[in-house]
Amino acid sequence: MRLLRRRSRPKVPGRPPASARAVRRTALTAVALLGVAAVCGAGVLDPGATLDKTTADDARDLLPPEILKHYRNGDYRNAVVDFPNSRWKWDDGFDAATRWNAEHLVLDEHKSPVDKTTGKRPDYITGLPFPDIRDDDPDAGAKILWNVDYAYYTGGNSRNLVLLSWVSRSGQDRSAVQDVRFLYYDGQPRKYAPASNPENFLFQFLALSISPADLQGTAALGHRYKDPTKRDANWAYVPALRRVRAVSPANRSDGFLGSDTSQDDGFFFDGKPEDFTWKVVGHRDGLRIVDPDSIAGKVVRHPLPGGGWRTISTNNDRAAGFQVKGWPGVAWAPVAAGVARRRFWILEGVPKDKYYLYGRLELWVDDYTWQGAWNRKFSWQGELLNTYQVTGFATAPFNEHESWWGATFAMEVSENVKGDRATVAGLNGPGAEPPNDRRLPLDPVFFDYQTLNRFGK
Repeated sequence: MRLLRRRSRPKVPGRPPASARAVRRTALTAVALLGVAAVCGAGVLDPGATLDKTTADDARDLLPPEILKHYRNGDYRNAVVDFPNSRWKWDDGFDAATRWNAEHLVLDEHKSPVDKTTGKRPDYITGLPFPDIRDDDPDAGAKILWNVDYAYYTGGNSRNLVLLSWVSRSGQDRSAVQDVRFLYYDGQPRKYAPASNPENFLFQFLALSISPADLQGTAALGHRYKDPTKRDANWAYVPALRRVRAVSPANRSDGFLGSDTSQDDGFFFDGKPEDFTWKVVGHRDGLRIVDPDSIAGKVVRHPLPGGGWRTISTNNDRAAGFQVKGWPGVAWAPVAAGVARRRFWILEGVPKDKYYLYGRLELWVDDYTWQGAWNRKFSWQGELLNTYQVTGFATAPFNEHESWWGATFAMEVSENVKGDRATVAGLNGPGAEPPNDRRLPLDPVFFDYQTLNRFGK
């Protein structure tokens, strides 16, 4: 059989072989396609876009999976906004305190901040305790959490009259009005702190139920100590029992008043750092819920006659899905919020107390503002149970020298992932201008457990 031999084209001087040209064409095509994909992918979630079911796939690496699912299903829908670091400003003196901390503070064997020269905790700490975080530092997780705490404590003594709302997929089932006060012995500008601290407190808090009638007079009191080996002291007063009862620190992980929000949720994570083992498991870009009008500088606040400042929640009546007529998503969706791209440290925390409700926590922390975004809580068997979803804010001035977070609404969502329900905390309580106050003069006597029953019916 005669074999046919394919005739090759004559070679052109200076021209590469056909095989080389084919490889080059393929490479150029691939580069072009990648370029188009990169441009399209970058633009889909740029500020001005909307994150919803049509764009959710472009956020698949930027959100916790259970939150991404809400966008894919149409449960959540939010505008994408820009949150530049330039919208963030600390008090005068905060940066200087942070620089001092960088030179002097280290962690002791309990992972508590101490002066490296004396080995003791300073009498008073302001600024960020550990501004220089390295990925390869085995103590980075604990240091990040201390930054989260002190970035929050600098906001100062507080009083908030807020709603705690039990929410199903379709609407609000019930709500309770809570009057909550915090007194800080560290972190805030020192002139606002108590003059003395003989008990070595870090902070004290009191939460009092105002309504409904079946909860009225119920009170929860807590004392946290600077001593890393001293557990939180907690008490509860239940009017029906007419007695004050001590409560285990592990109970701070339980649902507050039967809700899906716990005392350890607080502003993001309010557990005692030394009660957990922390490590960094990631450092990457992600998306978070934010207050767009806060970023735009539309915060309204004014000084109070007796001292301190009150912030007016101008967007309070449209913060959650159940407040907006015709909202098609889930009732706990953050409707007034936007989403912004930020860079996060991702921490993993394991409680040392085996009676703690959750076996593992995953915290997403903004690496510039030190505000938390997502607090994911897993069972001791590793099953996701609850995701705490926290709004981020820009800063706004109290006066020409003092500045801290400024909000036009406050809303934190504790979603019971398995129960398909949530608790919404932080919405305004009753009244034309309910307390949303900071840097208040508060009397330590107010937080005495021996007089807790004075709040009874």
